Amino acid sequence: MKAARIHAYGDATEIRIEDAPLPALNDDDVLIRVVATSVNPVDWKIRKGYLRSFIPYDMPLIMGWDVSGVVEKTGPAVTRFKPGDAVYSRPDIRRNGAYAEYIAVRESEIAFKPATISHVEAASLPLVSITAWESLFTTANLTAGQRVLIHAGAGGVGSIAIQLAKAKGAHVSATASASKAGLVKSLGADEVIDYRAQDFSTVARDMDVVFDTVGGEVQEKSWSVLKPGGMLVSITDRPSEDRAKAEGKRAGFVFIDPNAAILTELAAMVDAGQVRPLIGAEYGLDAAAKAQEASETGRATGKIVIYVGQP
Repeated sequence: MKAARIHAYGDATEIRIEDAPLPALNDDDVLIRVVATSVNPVDWKIRKGYLRSFIPYDMPLIMGWDVSGVVEKTGPAVTRFKPGDAVYSRPDIRRNGAYAEYIAVRESEIAFKPATISHVEAASLPLVSITAWESLFTTANLTAGQRVLIHAGAGGVGSIAIQLAKAKGAHVSATASASKAGLVKSLGADEVIDYRAQDFSTVARDMDVVFDTVGGEVQEKSWSVLKPGGMLVSITDRPSEDRAKAEGKRAGFVFIDPNAAILTELAAMVDAGQVRPLIGAEYGLDAAAKAQEASETGRATGKIVIYVGQP
């Protein structure tokens, strides 16, 4: 099969488009013929070696831990899926990924693809949606009527987080550049703060939840906009538990694992018109290096998708 692999950690020039063996199937694995995958920051962070102490990869490595495609074959213990099923997943990042024509994924990590969108759109959803869902609902317990501030509302995670929070009945504020304000409002934001022209910490007030997707100074300033008992939940840097305790607030940090149950609920929301994918750019598999470089700029709108094959 054709795959985009790295043989060593480094910059995007390490990505090679080459022939690779088909994945071996465990008894509980599903072999998915990949139609599309998408780029997430974890892809290029792994490629640069930032996670090597956390996950010791064998080389060569296929990156890409979002997938939408069609079941090609199933292991003998698989009962929920059959060849021809349209599925999507955020698979285990400890295994080879989806920058390839085929990927082996555990049955427990797979959900049926939303019926009303394309594979390209579906491939943009798993990682960011599980991340937003676990941050807002599992960790912060966001409920109807509460106020949430979502940083980087036009980004991959932020654009989904806005829609999920709005569907829950929360009042949603989001940071974004002025040029993306209209887009962010169309996703459901009640208020958009232009982070280039305004200091969000002087505008936002009495938030029940702040969802930090940026880190650094943005995270530090976020404490001041929370009401007593409010939660700062981050996916970048772990917020200080000591500071949270001192201010009478709460801290949360999320690093996700596969979650097919969330993807099943998400598919129903997509098909009901409550959530829509936001695609910022599309690349072919042979341009995987360019796709990662575009992600590294940190200025992508929505998700960057890599188209691999026919539905």
